[in-house]
Amino acid sequence: MPATNILSNLFNTLYNNEARRRTECVILPTSKLGIEVLKTLQKHNYIGEFEHVEDKRGGKFKIQLLAHITKCGAITPRFKVKKGEFNEWEQQYLPAYNRGMLVVTTNQGIMSHHDAQNKGIGGFLIGYVY
Repeated sequence: MPATNILSNLFNTLYNNEARRRTECVILPTSKLGIEVLKTLQKHNYIGEFEHVEDKRGGKFKIQLLAHITKCGAITPRFKVKKGEFNEWEQQYLPAYNRGMLVVTTNQGIMSHHDAQNKGIGGFLIGYVY
């Protein structure tokens, strides 16, 4: 049965494999959004190297885990956030100030809420990780 929300499946699989102290995981199916989210997580050192394998059945990701994720998840519905409202959402989804990050999709691509604040732009929340 296909996943109805690929992004939610990605975050749940990452969390479950981190909780079981595994060093790598395989996530399927894939999407362009998933690739960008994984690049953002890799940039902030939550995951190691990842590889996109196209197998003519939706593709899959092979991800190296670094044991840096305590909790992660997708945010649905995707709430719209203005450039000055990140602190309110940070309080709702993250355990402490400056611990973890919110993943935001903006008109300049997918980035962490820290990068979006520095650039002075808003967007839609798609996930969180700490």
